[in-house]
Amino acid sequence: MEDDILTIEEVASYLRVSERTVYDWAQKGEIPSGKIGTVWRFKKSEIERWVNERLSSNSRLAPSNTTIQIKNILSPSRVIFINQTAKRDALTELAANLGQAPQVKFERELQSEILKREELMSTAIGRGIAIPHVRLSSVTDLVMSVGICNPPIADFQPLDDVPVSILIMIAAAYNQHSYYLQTLSYLSGKLKNTELRDSLLAAKTEQEVYRILAGE
Repeated sequence: MEDDILTIEEVASYLRVSERTVYDWAQKGEIPSGKIGTVWRFKKSEIERWVNERLSSNSRLAPSNTTIQIKNILSPSRVIFINQTAKRDALTELAANLGQAPQVKFERELQSEILKREELMSTAIGRGIAIPHVRLSSVTDLVMSVGICNPPIADFQPLDDVPVSILIMIAAAYNQHSYYLQTLSYLSGKLKNTELRDSLLAAKTEQEVYRILAGE
């Protein structure tokens, strides 16, 4: 029905972005939404109108002039194999890795903000994937790190109950909203490929994980 009421999870799936992104949009009033008690809800007809307006105006939801190149935002040194069993420990380890990137000025701030966001809402998107992400004024350009988790991490509370094996962390400059959203959407779509996920989980070296994601 045109006036179906959607949850954050349903809007995220429809727009192919993370639930965290939809939550941020709602909090900032950037997407048509309302609260029933303490829970965000969305009218399907209003969301469709909102999407159409932005697609037709080539807005920040779907910028067409930027192509995502993984090799520009990832390097083999920012791929790690994670042996943690708890979400917080895995996020802390990956944040420490990402914090070494020259684009990140303050590792502790990055770690703190990543953990704060995860407390608000899980960044697990299903299929064994989580994409924790932040925008910070202290980050100079978008950058990412990748963690391959063995054993898989169960306490991310994914909607499909599949423990997280692939952890991708993104940090972006605060003024990179469009690029940030497009990168999240691109990675969410790319990782739907079962063969690609299986290849990542079978990889033995950091260089191999990098090559698979960069398409080399």
